[in-house]
Amino acid sequence: MSNPPTEFYSEERWQNWIDRIKDEEIDPEDESSARLLLNLQDDTAIAIAKIVAAYDDDELEREDALGEIDDVRTIVLDEVDIEDEEKLILVDGVQTSLVCVFFAAEEYIANGPAEDGSVGDYLGAAADAEAEEDLDAALGYAAQAGTLIVDGDDLDISIAEDLEYGLVTEWINGLDSLQSAMSDPEVVEEDE
Repeated sequence: MSNPPTEFYSEERWQNWIDRIKDEEIDPEDESSARLLLNLQDDTAIAIAKIVAAYDDDELEREDALGEIDDVRTIVLDEVDIEDEEKLILVDGVQTSLVCVFFAAEEYIANGPAEDGSVGDYLGAAADAEAEEDLDAALGYAAQAGTLIVDGDDLDISIAEDLEYGLVTEWINGLDSLQSAMSDPEVVEEDE
């Protein structure tokens, strides 16, 4: 049975988060500001986790699940209307972190979990590919790591500490949100 596209995530939900960011003083060094940005990211990851769970529980067909993920991606990765340049950069960081979450969920639904290697192996390969400026390969490896996380493997977030800051470390941040969402897919309340 197919679910309406707004059941898992909606444009209004995303916009509510963006409006909160617009309205608040945001300082990434401040704990409450950092929490707001993390909640924005986690809320999206939870929606993706719920789509994957619905697919795993045979509540969604493969094509419907992929369509739901694409709907969420379209909402979340759309250009954000924020005039404050610093806030825009912070939201862009959240969007970048979530790119890998979308690809990992799609890869998991289309092909199942990666079969060769561990989460760490794939993230190491992603970092190597990024160092060689092969960003498509880097995203592919990071998404493979994500399929393992969806399947229940653990992400050791300290992996990111050993890497040079870049897209892979951003994606690891998103995969950390996905891991949390897979283990506890409770909705993040917007008024927290």
